[in-house]
Amino acid sequence: MKIKTDILIVGTGVAGLYCALNLLPEREILLITKATAEESDSFLAQGGICMLRDDADYEPYFEDTMRAGHYENRKESVEIMIRASQETIQDLVGYGVDFERNPDGSLKFTKEGAHSAPRICFHEDITGKEISSKLLAEARRRKNIKIIENMKMVDIITSGNRCIGIAAESGEGEMTEIAAKYTVLATGGIGGLYHNSTNFPHLTADSLAIAMKHKIELENIDYVQIHPTTLYSPRKGRRFLISESVRGEGAILLNAALERFTDELQPRDVVSKALWKQMYEDDKPYVWLSMENIPKEDILTHFPNIYRHCLEEGYDVTKECIPVVPAQHYFMGGIHVDKNSRTSMDNLYAAGETACNGVHGKNRLASNSLLESLVFAKRAAKDIDSGFDECEAIAPDVDIESYRGCDKDYVKTVRREIERWELTRE
Repeated sequence: MKIKTDILIVGTGVAGLYCALNLLPEREILLITKATAEESDSFLAQGGICMLRDDADYEPYFEDTMRAGHYENRKESVEIMIRASQETIQDLVGYGVDFERNPDGSLKFTKEGAHSAPRICFHEDITGKEISSKLLAEARRRKNIKIIENMKMVDIITSGNRCIGIAAESGEGEMTEIAAKYTVLATGGIGGLYHNSTNFPHLTADSLAIAMKHKIELENIDYVQIHPTTLYSPRKGRRFLISESVRGEGAILLNAALERFTDELQPRDVVSKALWKQMYEDDKPYVWLSMENIPKEDILTHFPNIYRHCLEEGYDVTKECIPVVPAQHYFMGGIHVDKNSRTSMDNLYAAGETACNGVHGKNRLASNSLLESLVFAKRAAKDIDSGFDECEAIAPDVDIESYRGCDKDYVKTVRREIERWELTRE
C-alpha cells in the first residue's frame, strides 16, 4: 500500500498532536501510532505542567531547572521553554483543558520536588489525560488531519541526507509506504526496554534504533530518569506512578521502622538513590509512603485517581502507608535536535521524549516534560510551515516488502547502545 501526505507525524502523544494542531490548516497531515491514539505516555502524566508565574519567578524557575539537570542543560532551550510557558497554557485553555482554579477564577498551582515555589498547573491527578484527550479531540475534528492507529514505523525512507517518508507495517501485517515532504518523530520514551517502568510496554525506542541505522545524531541516550515513587507490586507489568505532587503536598517517606529517612523534595535522582539505600538497609523491596500530613479532603479532590487505584490494590491512603519503589520513568536523552526541533537529517524533525533539545540536562525537573514537549512541537510546526512552499516533494522508489522484519533487532540494538554510552562515561 502507498500513502502520500504533506506532513507525517509518528506518535499521538502531546508532542505529535500539538505539532499537528499548530500546522497551517491547508496542510495535509497524517498521524500514525503503534497502538491506539490514547496509548501514549502523555495520557499517563499525573502531576501537571509548569508555567512561569510572573517575571519575578523567571530566575528561580530557570535555576530550579538547571540545578535538577546538574547544569548540563542547554541554556537557550531552557529559556525558550520558560518564556513560552504562559502562551502554551493559554493555548491549552483555548482547547478546553480544565485546569484547577482558585475561587477567584485564577489558576491554582501546586509544588513538586526540586521546585522552589508552586508553579504547576494541574487537573486532579490526571493532568496528562486531560491535556491529551482535549488535543486529540481537536485533532479528530479537523478535516486536514488523519489518524491511523495500530500502524508501526519500521524505518525511514531517505534520498541522500533527506527523509522523504517511512516504511510502516499495519496491525494486519501489510507493509505500507508513506511518502511525505516532512516527517516528525514523536514516538515517546523507552520504557518498553525495562522490567520496571511507568511507561507503556510498546514504547521500545524504535526512533533511536532507526536514527542509529541512518547515522542521525543522538545525544545523552544514557540519561534515563528513575521515578522514586511507584506503587510496589510483586506482579509483572507497568508500574503505577505515585505522582511527585503527593510529596509536594506533604507526603513523607518512611523506612521499615516507620521513620522518615530523607528530604522528599530533592531532585528525583537524589530521592531515588535514598530509596535504594534504605531498601538495602531494610532488606525490603520497597519503602513506605505516608500521606498522613495531607488532609483527607485534599487527597480525594487533588489525587482521586491515585486514591482509587491504591484502594483497588488494598491500600486506603487516607488511613495507611503504601509501599513504593523506584522505576524507570523518563528519558532525557534522545535524537539530537536544535531549537526548532530539526534533526541532523533534512526534513526530519523530532519532538517530545524521543528528542533531546537539552532542556532537561542530566535529570528532568518535575512537570517540565509536558511543557517542553508542547513548546518544541509548536516550534517544529512553525519551522516546517516557514519552508514548506520552497520544498519539493520526492517520490520514494523502493520495494516496500524489503523493509519487512527490519525492526526485529531494534530493542537489542538500543539496549546495547545505551550500555555503550554508560561505559564510555565511566
